[in-house]
Amino acid sequence: MSDLALASEVGGRIEQLRLEANITQKTIADQLGITAKTYRSTIQGHGKFETMIGILRVLGKLELVDAFVPETPLSPLMLMELKGRKRKRAAPAKEEVVSMDDEKDNLGW
Repeated sequence: MSDLALASEVGGRIEQLRLEANITQKTIADQLGITAKTYRSTIQGHGKFETMIGILRVLGKLELVDAFVPETPLSPLMLMELKGRKRKRAAPAKEEVVSMDDEKDNLGW
């Protein structure tokens, strides 16, 4: 499934939540300070994630964000290694070390 297809599927599910709550698109758009067109675009998978979160908030379904991307606690070993600091970036991939002899062979020397 493509990213756009998946975003449209999520939007369709949120639209179903709106219909079950019997709330109009205009009502949600007005509460978020967006246009109805922006609402429809978001539901079709073209909107901002921030707008989608706002729609879930208006529908009273914000807990679905936690289910979508649950918080993952750090392992005790990682906590000890960080010594209370929060990790801010991933480690770069390790590159292969090329010796001078290998380099000479590649150049045909």
